[in-house]
Amino acid sequence: MATSANPITAAQLLGALNWRYATKKFDTSKKIPAETWAALEKALVLSPSSFGIQPWRFFVVNDPAARARLSAASYGQTQPVDASHFVVFAARKNIGDEHLDKYVERMAQVRGVAKETLKPFRQAMGSNVEQLAKAGVLNISQAQQLFIALGQFMTSAALLGVDTCALGGIDRDKYVEILGLDPDKYMVVVACAAGYRADDDKYASIPKVRFEDGDVVTHV
Repeated sequence: MATSANPITAAQLLGALNWRYATKKFDTSKKIPAETWAALEKALVLSPSSFGIQPWRFFVVNDPAARARLSAASYGQTQPVDASHFVVFAARKNIGDEHLDKYVERMAQVRGVAKETLKPFRQAMGSNVEQLAKAGVLNISQAQQLFIALGQFMTSAALLGVDTCALGGIDRDKYVEILGLDPDKYMVVVACAAGYRADDDKYASIPKVRFEDGDVVTHV
C-alpha cells in the first residue's frame, strides 16, 4: 500500500489530457508493454465506487475471433480488432447479500479487523442497495458507476502515453452473447480500446474543441 503520493505537475497532467483524444485508427503493429498494461489493469481495480463495493467486472478480450465479432457488434468500428488491448466494462446486476458479504469479508481480511466490527457498515450498504432496488434503479445505479472506472482508465492511460477510445455505440446484448455472459448477472455498459495511434490518423492532429472554462465551470 502506498504511504504517500508522488504528484506530477499540473503542467504534466494538463499536457496528458490535451494529448489524448478518441483514437479512431490504431497502429496494429504496436502493442502495449506488459508492465504498462499491468498498471492499467491495476488502475481499473483501484477505481472508486459507491461504498467501495465494485459493482463491475472488466473483460480484457484477447481472442482475435471474439474481437472480430465485437467489432461487428460495434457497428463496424475497427478499434476492437486494431487496438493492442480491448476492455469490456460490465456491471453486476441485482447485487445483493452474497456480493456485500464477500466485500465485508475482504475488508476484514485486508484491514486485519474482526468482521463483527464492520456490522454497521454492512448494514448501511445493505440499506442503500435495498432502497435502490425498491426504487427500481439498482442496476441503473451500478451501471452508471462503470463510467467512473472508464474515466480512471482513460486518464491513467493518457498519463502513461497510451491512446484510448471509448466505445458507447455498441450492441450491448450482442456483446453479452459474444462473451458468453449470463444476462441475469451482467450487463455490458461500455467498452474501451487501448493502444497507440496510427501515424495517419487525421484526428490526432486536429485541435481539441472545448467550450471556454466559464461556460462549463461555475464558482458558487
